[in-house]
Amino acid sequence: MQLLRTILIALSLCIPAFAYAAGEKTRPMARPDVTGDMHMSAAQGEQGFEAWIHQFRPRARGQGISDATLNSAFGSISYDADVVKKDRNQSEFTKQIWEYLDSATSDARVSNGKKALNKHIELLQQIEATYGVEKEIVAAVWGLESAYGAFRGDVPIIEALATLAYDGRRGRFFESQLIAALKILQAGDVSQGKMKGSWAGAMGHTQFMPTSYLSYAVDFTGDGKRDIWDDNPADALASAAAYLREFGWKTGQPWGVEVRLPKGFDYRQTSERVKKPVSAWTEMGVRDVSGKSVPNYGRASILLPAGAQGAAFMIFDNFHVIERYNTADAYVIGVGHLADRIAGGPPIQATWPRGDRPLHFREKIEMQQLLAKAGFDPQGTDGIIGPNTIAAIKAFQENVGMVPDGYASVNVLKKLR
Repeated sequence: MQLLRTILIALSLCIPAFAYAAGEKTRPMARPDVTGDMHMSAAQGEQGFEAWIHQFRPRARGQGISDATLNSAFGSISYDADVVKKDRNQSEFTKQIWEYLDSATSDARVSNGKKALNKHIELLQQIEATYGVEKEIVAAVWGLESAYGAFRGDVPIIEALATLAYDGRRGRFFESQLIAALKILQAGDVSQGKMKGSWAGAMGHTQFMPTSYLSYAVDFTGDGKRDIWDDNPADALASAAAYLREFGWKTGQPWGVEVRLPKGFDYRQTSERVKKPVSAWTEMGVRDVSGKSVPNYGRASILLPAGAQGAAFMIFDNFHVIERYNTADAYVIGVGHLADRIAGGPPIQATWPRGDRPLHFREKIEMQQLLAKAGFDPQGTDGIIGPNTIAAIKAFQENVGMVPDGYASVNVLKKLR
């Protein structure tokens, strides 16, 4: 599960978190521009695709894939132009975090989550006892990845991955996923007809990429197969919990707590790079939304996903564990808050700056260029608003008398201009 994912209801944030190598961590819903003109006709694509498969076969054999597996896997697939189109035309921007959370933690999704939890309570309790990951967190991942199994994807995985590997824009990555998918078929965990998922290769109830499946999927039912595709979600949910445990999940620690910051708070301290004991934040006047001190769950940071005008969260190590599933803050908050709501917790109490619109990708690049020109180096102009860019924004904001909250807003861009 190495980073990012996209668009079924389950994937309304992005491509599988475990799909891409991480650079600067993306902010809510931010997505690098991956557009590109498609000059290839369907006929050209099909002809070149067949030639690519011929060239790919020796590489696959070198990775231990048998001729029998290759012949079976490639016997009925064809070039899928629609998959390439989707890959090349992902949105420059999608939603603001509050728009994402409106869907991710909607009353309907919370209600469905409670029903799913009750229906599978024995299974989820067994998974919690085995892996130490709270049942509500596992249910929330399931809810965001496939709407509790309702939207697992119907795209043939081998065909999609072969097409994307052949396309070449991210050929090395997708070829590694294709090799992993062929290994899954060869091991007999699933038939090719059943191996379906999203157009980008994420599979099953919890949308594992093939390489993540090979490394972390588990056979919780004990039937000899790690079946994350079956209507019975046991293996898939246990695999998600096993994955989170592998990356350091701490039983009993929340992902985060919504907090209120005191008047005169030093917003320069709001960064995932700034970690303090809870007692230090308490001394600075930070309280939960009920006015009480936050319990000592370990070192924590203060996160402002929509700047000083939006909600504030004190986040803990488990926040970063969920990031291993998907790096976007919106997704992590979505999982965490949905889990809290399934457990009976209240909605987020703070208001959001709902009048703000998201920056276009090209505006983000312009902001980085203008920051660098003004002497506030964001260490790159890639359109990704990560920690380095946020630090540069804070320095600029402080320099011009704005609240240094690091929020990449239209107002900041106008000020830079």
